[in-house]
Amino acid sequence: MNNKQDMDTRQERREKKLRKKRERIPKHGRSLVRIYKDAILKRLRRHQVDK
Repeated sequence: MNNKQDMDTRQERREKKLRKKRERIPKHGRSLVRIYKDAILKRLRRHQVDK
């Protein structure tokens, strides 16, 4: 029972879990942003050529 993990409350464990989840999200977000940005730029370039 001296171990810190055993003494963590349910709320503390939940907060720690959510913090880890939030840290993971941006890594995936950056690549998605790049994909969307490239798609938009591609569409814009196509319209400039037509005009």
